[in-house]
Amino acid sequence: MGNLAQHDTAPVRKKKWYRQLYFWVLVAIIAGILTGWAAPDLGESMQPIGTTFVEAMKMLIGPIVFLTIIGGIASVADLKKVGITGLKALGYFQIGTICAMILGLVAINIFRLGEGVNADASTLETTGNAAELIETGENLQWWEFLTHIVPGSIVAPFVEGDILQIIFMAVIFGIALNAVGKIGAPVLDLVQRLTSIVFKVLNFIMKAAPLGAFGAMAYAVGKYGVETLSSLGWLILLFYGTSLVFVVFFLGGIMAFLQLNIFTMLKHFREELLLILGTSTAEPALPGLMKKLEHAGVKKETVGLVVPTGYSFNLDGAAIYLSLAAVYIAQATNTDLSIGQQIGMLAVMLLTSKGAEGVAGGGFIALTATLSTLGTIPAAGIMLIFGIDKFMSECRALVNFCGNVVATLFIAWWDKSLDVDRVRRVFRGEKVEPLVGSDSTESGDTVESHGTQLLEPQEPEVTERSLATATTR
Repeated sequence: MGNLAQHDTAPVRKKKWYRQLYFWVLVAIIAGILTGWAAPDLGESMQPIGTTFVEAMKMLIGPIVFLTIIGGIASVADLKKVGITGLKALGYFQIGTICAMILGLVAINIFRLGEGVNADASTLETTGNAAELIETGENLQWWEFLTHIVPGSIVAPFVEGDILQIIFMAVIFGIALNAVGKIGAPVLDLVQRLTSIVFKVLNFIMKAAPLGAFGAMAYAVGKYGVETLSSLGWLILLFYGTSLVFVVFFLGGIMAFLQLNIFTMLKHFREELLLILGTSTAEPALPGLMKKLEHAGVKKETVGLVVPTGYSFNLDGAAIYLSLAAVYIAQATNTDLSIGQQIGMLAVMLLTSKGAEGVAGGGFIALTATLSTLGTIPAAGIMLIFGIDKFMSECRALVNFCGNVVATLFIAWWDKSLDVDRVRRVFRGEKVEPLVGSDSTESGDTVESHGTQLLEPQEPEVTERSLATATTR
């Protein structure tokens, strides 16, 4: 797949390291940590800077997901292939989630960090923001994680930033647009033009990424302090260590199967990973992930379907966190769990984990909903780990992101549409020509596989393919 562009292009000079976005994001993270540590009050006051940047990014996530999925589905000639790709993705997501949860269970059962805490759940007070999140989780029924996918109105998902509902609407609109044939071609052209405009706006906002990372990190360290890290440091270390094992061996094993290298992949997405580390959420990195995967040679319709869906269904980091945290709370409150009960807990988590990262405090809410549904582990025990949840959210988001990269590559390979050689070259940082019909770069530019220009798509192509598709139906 993937014929290369035939036109001549002028070589693009590689940006100096001190002009790369990832460098300044890294500097901002370090500055934020130092600020929060040396002047906690000042660091805590930086919260509006971080939250404003994240909110600005989230403002565009809904439109990007909606427009990308519609454009991807409406542009294909065979809707059956879209359905098969979707089923493959969902199947892969479930297997990955189960493996992540099992790894979390194994880790906490081996090290048993909760033993000896001897916490009395009846004496634990739930106050402030934690109380609100716990109440939300306790009032959720397990089946609500399935029925919630259908929105109450067309506008509500965009207002609330509910990615799962936006995906649901986009799939329906995309199928309908594909089904109407030639009459829908102007609408598809408008969708692609709007996508280009939204990505241009995103590029403007991304220039403030270092500032947002600084504010978020300064607030986190200033608010919760280094002492919070030390009090439950072993639990944090176990979570990070388990996550590292999952990324290197499980995801790395899948990459090796694809004849790709997990470490070159991580290097290629270093900008997005640092952005996630600084903001504690994977959403701001979603657009860059999609554009870089398209440039690497993954079909636009595959990226448009698998990546946004993975943000709600393929939460490997959240899966590790849920299983590890739930058993830790059981151990800390002297609640005995048999192997059978832990397996039953996994079945509940497969439902409660879906969409966990789509709302603020989603991982915490999902954990509360899991414990409330089980009824054997006191939900109030969550207060034992509430103080470190902020420091664990970074790792959850990082693992979720890595899992979605690997998932998209695997599904593309499964569909026999992955140019492995091109992906390998892009991940190594080699310059490659843009694909015909690709919108990965500005018109007339050669792509630098490591550059931040990937967030800037070219002017949208005239939808000749979609017009041809429409007329042939």
